[in-house]
Amino acid sequence: MTLVDHLPILVVVVPMLLAPLVAILPSAGRGPWLLATATSLLTFLLAIGITSEVLAQGTLLYELGNWPVPFGIGLVIGPFSALMLLVITGASLAALLWGGQSMDAEWAAPTRRCYTACWLLVLTGLIGIAVTGDAFNVFVFMEISSLASYVLVSAGPQRQSLTASFKYLVTGTLGATFYLIGVGYLYMMTGTLNMADMASRLSGLSNSTPVLIASGFILLGLCLKAALFPMHAWMPNAYRYAPTIVTVFFAACSTKVALFVLIRFDFLILQPNLAQHAMVFSAILIPLCVAGFLVGSTVAVFERDVKRMLGYSSVAQIGYILLGASLVTSAGTTAAMVHMFNHALIKSALFMAVGCLVLRYGSSKLDDLAGAGKAMPMTMLGFVLAGLSLIGVPLTAGFISKWMLIQALLAEGGLGVLLIVLILISSLLAVVYIWKVVEVAYFRPASPGEEVHREAPRGMLAVLYLLVFANLWFGIDPSLPMALANLESASLLGPLP
Repeated sequence: MTLVDHLPILVVVVPMLLAPLVAILPSAGRGPWLLATATSLLTFLLAIGITSEVLAQGTLLYELGNWPVPFGIGLVIGPFSALMLLVITGASLAALLWGGQSMDAEWAAPTRRCYTACWLLVLTGLIGIAVTGDAFNVFVFMEISSLASYVLVSAGPQRQSLTASFKYLVTGTLGATFYLIGVGYLYMMTGTLNMADMASRLSGLSNSTPVLIASGFILLGLCLKAALFPMHAWMPNAYRYAPTIVTVFFAACSTKVALFVLIRFDFLILQPNLAQHAMVFSAILIPLCVAGFLVGSTVAVFERDVKRMLGYSSVAQIGYILLGASLVTSAGTTAAMVHMFNHALIKSALFMAVGCLVLRYGSSKLDDLAGAGKAMPMTMLGFVLAGLSLIGVPLTAGFISKWMLIQALLAEGGLGVLLIVLILISSLLAVVYIWKVVEVAYFRPASPGEEVHREAPRGMLAVLYLLVFANLWFGIDPSLPMALANLESASLLGPLP
């Protein structure tokens, strides 16, 4: 076997093995940050290599210890998994490159190495979820990433970080427990934990009571982890009180991974084997998605803290993503996957801009940012450009995926038209809450006698504008995420008409 053949296991093992090494480095100096950044760069390069292999030859299967699946554990990387690997590893690399100075400002030197080690454990867990073909190992990697995530959220500079972390812990534990109960029921009925084998063995057990119970537990647990409305209460405070560098990373990929598991598990295992499950899936999720993007956008309009505002905006965006998946069509599922990729680019850029403001102003409260447009023009320009992508202005990444979602809804007839109208209303609300920040930053003068704040460091601005450029690039040429999403949708639901 060549090195290329081992890429699926290397992308998991590299951050897992280097996390303990980071933990024993001296806290003084840049050692932990440098090693974590180098590790993220290596995993990102591995993810690029895996993606090129998937595009060239299809789904990759790696059998650990040469034990054939389903007797052994297998790593399965299809187009959707490759897309998630790019999001996870790219978000980690971008956040670390951007946030070195933010990390120094918010993390005390003696604890920096421990938090950086937890960062790599989160990275390991999220990558593991994306590549494993075993339903129980999804739970194992979910717990690795979740436990380390709770530590990172609690590392914020304010006392409320502990409360936000505890709420995140309770909700995340409930979600993981519900998922594990569901997997236990399926294991009881099939005798296997390999997802592909589980799907084939369920064909003769459709609509049995344990399988129906399992589907309910799994759906509920993953919706909790994904912060689908009304199970979203943990997320805005987690984003608000976590260190800004952590918020940049989590906003890009933590809930996306839960959505990935939900879509993959439901479309691969449950829908092919449970009669009417697709209809039930749509009937449950469509109202929750609509409520999510309307309520999330409305609350964001009235929110006075920019980080919490963007947290509620993410509640709305999760509604868009799952709305596409809940149509149970190739076009809708493709739109959902592309929007997961695009939203990661958008929210990373927005939180980076807010992080630059927090670094200089010491606050993310809207009223404290008066005059920021004049004091920090490059930072605010980056925020505005990323905000245009969030709204869905043409030639931005946000427009592409919203347009794909609208096209998928048009094929649904009258209900689809109604949903399009509601999406447009939500997008107009996004204009309002992005404009709120613009108005305060550009048109409200700073308080008399207030300190004149400097522009953000050049290194932070460089990474911010790299993300802004990516939003524009994938708004003009979305071929990469669309190719991966189309391949996955075709395998799950058939090719696009």
